Amino acid sequence: MKLSVLMPVYNEEAGLESILQRVNAVAVDKEIIIVDDCSTDGTRRILQAIDLPGVRVFRHPENRGKGAAIRTAIAAARGDAIIIQDADLEYSPEEYPVLLAPILSGDASVVYGVRDLSGQRLTTRWGNRFLTALTNLLYGIRVHDMETCYKLVLTSIASRLDLECNRFDLEPEITAKIARMGHRIHEVPISYAPRAEKKLSPWRDGWPAVLALLRYLRWKPAE
Repeated sequence: MKLSVLMPVYNEEAGLESILQRVNAVAVDKEIIIVDDCSTDGTRRILQAIDLPGVRVFRHPENRGKGAAIRTAIAAARGDAIIIQDADLEYSPEEYPVLLAPILSGDASVVYGVRDLSGQRLTTRWGNRFLTALTNLLYGIRVHDMETCYKLVLTSIASRLDLECNRFDLEPEITAKIARMGHRIHEVPISYAPRAEKKLSPWRDGWPAVLALLRYLRWKPAE
């Protein structure tokens, strides 16, 4: 099984080269699809110099948001499954085999990595817990970390999600649509090292996440 690693990037020069080397070192059949969302720091220079097998780089001419970058990456994916990989070193790509295991065994088609959120700031942690609880209530499912970046999904499912959200409301959109398609979300614990400065704001991005959960309650996939 080939894994398409989707990496949205915006002003991540500090950790970009390190995370790319770590993803490249993981011993799974994979491709790495990077979407530079019009970075203004040294990200573009690093991407132009990178020389790793299976890496393809796309660039947005203007900043459009994480959701738009993921749409671009999914459209380019050639693997059997996709996983989203942030470039900020919070997640450990060394755990791809753990996430892939339930799919390879035939026990799942969607796998989420569940974080220990105790290291997050209080407002962020409680925001994550609230959104997860609301997702479970609205969609009749039981997940423990709806906002996790590590969502590993068969490409045949991901390509039918018809994603629309441009910012971090992408996360509830993905989960809502997977639930509406009737797929069970398998969960495995993962390691997590939250960084102090985050681009996501509980106040700015929390309300759009709630609206996304409400908006997709009646969504149905195209036949």
